[in-house]
Amino acid sequence: MSIWSRISEAVAALAKGESLATVFDRLRTPPERSVAFTIAVIALSAKMAKADGLVKRSEVAAFREVFHIPPEAEAGAARVFNLARQDVAGYEEYARRIRSMFGDRTDVLCDLMEGLFHIAMADGRYHPNEDAFLAKVAEIFELGDTRFRALRTRYVPEADPDPYSVLGVAPDTPLDDIRKAWRGLVRDSHPDRMIARGLPEEAVKMSEKRLVAINRAWEEISGRSAA
Repeated sequence: MSIWSRISEAVAALAKGESLATVFDRLRTPPERSVAFTIAVIALSAKMAKADGLVKRSEVAAFREVFHIPPEAEAGAARVFNLARQDVAGYEEYARRIRSMFGDRTDVLCDLMEGLFHIAMADGRYHPNEDAFLAKVAEIFELGDTRFRALRTRYVPEADPDPYSVLGVAPDTPLDDIRKAWRGLVRDSHPDRMIARGLPEEAVKMSEKRLVAINRAWEEISGRSAA
């Protein structure tokens, strides 16, 4: 059964009156976790769309870059989006449910944050309300300021383009330790690793942008040391 077929089943439960929170609670283990990841991105994207006032075509297109939605599944994805947007529960409650669902899997939560950053930047503008939204979600996910800054630096052009922030290290970190951090990030960005931690295959496209930023940061830092 494809991921979108399983998502359709979740949508059917929503149509019967179950809340998204209840559906999340059932999607705690593989393979259902990949369904939960996709629904989480859709749901938080819907909440984030309210942050800057409206849903833009570019944001919808950006979601399609992260997740390839077959024509027969478009209605289901749209239903999840609209249910989340209309739900009286605030985005903080969604984020807490997702945090509880993935437990201490901060790697998966970082993957989810990357998807949200990708969608937030789809229109070429990083709205202050989007920044506040994403900062709060990262806080609820317990990712820490360092990881949040690293994500923002990778995706937001006007953010401080500090290569150390991209790799999540301090400027005074020994070069050998920075190299280890860089290699660890490269390993974690491998598609096989991303799929192993529960991401649907469609979402591994995010690793391409991540790797570009990570490798560029390492090249800049190692180049400074060699100069």
